[in-house]
Amino acid sequence: MDTESMLTGDAFTGNSVPTILAIDDDPLVRQSIVMYLEDCGYEVLEAEDGDEGVAIYREHQPDLILCDIRMPGMSGMEVLELVTKESPETPVIMISGAGMINDVVESLRLGAQDYLVKPISDLGVLGHSVNQALTKKQLEYENQLFKTELEKANKELQSNLDVLQKDQEAGRRAQLQLLPPPRSVINKYEFLHTVIPSLNVSGDFLDYFELDSRYLGFYIADVSGHGSASAFVTMMLKSLFNQPIRNYRVNRDPTILSPQKVLSYLNQEILTANVGKHVTVFYAVIDTENDRLNYGIAGHFPRPVFVQEDKKELIEHRGFPIGMFEWVSFEEHSLNIDKPFSLCLFSDGVLECMKEKTEIAEEKQLLNLEIDQNTNIENMIQQLNVRSVEKIPDDVSLFIVRSYDTKN
Repeated sequence: MDTESMLTGDAFTGNSVPTILAIDDDPLVRQSIVMYLEDCGYEVLEAEDGDEGVAIYREHQPDLILCDIRMPGMSGMEVLELVTKESPETPVIMISGAGMINDVVESLRLGAQDYLVKPISDLGVLGHSVNQALTKKQLEYENQLFKTELEKANKELQSNLDVLQKDQEAGRRAQLQLLPPPRSVINKYEFLHTVIPSLNVSGDFLDYFELDSRYLGFYIADVSGHGSASAFVTMMLKSLFNQPIRNYRVNRDPTILSPQKVLSYLNQEILTANVGKHVTVFYAVIDTENDRLNYGIAGHFPRPVFVQEDKKELIEHRGFPIGMFEWVSFEEHSLNIDKPFSLCLFSDGVLECMKEKTEIAEEKQLLNLEIDQNTNIENMIQQLNVRSVEKIPDDVSLFIVRSYDTKN
């Protein structure tokens, strides 16, 4: 077996390598197995019969068991049956010198992970079987961990939804708890935001998150309509994002790194949920190693403003909102951010606060905003005239993402 691909065993036994129990009444066979596996870097326990093997298994709880079928006293089949009953997550590989088809069938029926025939002329076959079994166990462990985390997140979400339905003000507080901090610096990027609801609860939502040391993700979303029904969808959106984020952190599933795939996934989930709402979304991933911003737009309006050096422009692409059509497809685009930049995102509520009411004029006004590396949210609110509106007719969200000099 390639020792470089050997599992570390962190998922099973803390910081130690996996522990393997070899049970075989033939001392020569047993010693050859033990020496080979120890050379591969595993910790190996050994037993000369079934009774001793069961005692060691119960005391040490090994990560994998290799067991001969025919032994004096307790047979290998009895060991297998006992282990699969007491610890079904522990893989057992059966070894037999007879190689009878009935033994193979019975072993697999009782839950054996694999079946090998002695003599094992190529110990690499044994190494491969061990590695496959431990890999499967590790994946099952990670999937269970992911399932537990997802269930916890869903319970928290359901609790927040219950609060939302019972009490609008309490619902507002629950929704605010789902928002990220109003300002954060992660790696060499700064995130600032505010969400101002037209009612107690908002149909706008935004978030940002660190996926790992290389990638950062963020999005802004605007659910059609207002009030509790729209707020419900924002909470649902938070939960939907949790799944690909956890899939990446646990299983390195790259879906969350692709705005195109994420928007397609969200579209399908919103359609399946049949919530009667559509959602505009801008989702982006920052690659901090290559200084690239990859993004996708699902009908989000107004378009974000991108500022870099002396250039200020509206991002051109739009696309369709999610939750409207099954046939819709999404595109992925990228921007070079190796120089200081600012990306300003808005919900369409800001347009209701501006003086001119034609679409073209409103977007032109966004280009007239004074935006630099020192612009903060309060300054942006003043420029957009939000404070002067007695009662804003729609939710207002402002989100700034920009490069940040950590030396300052």
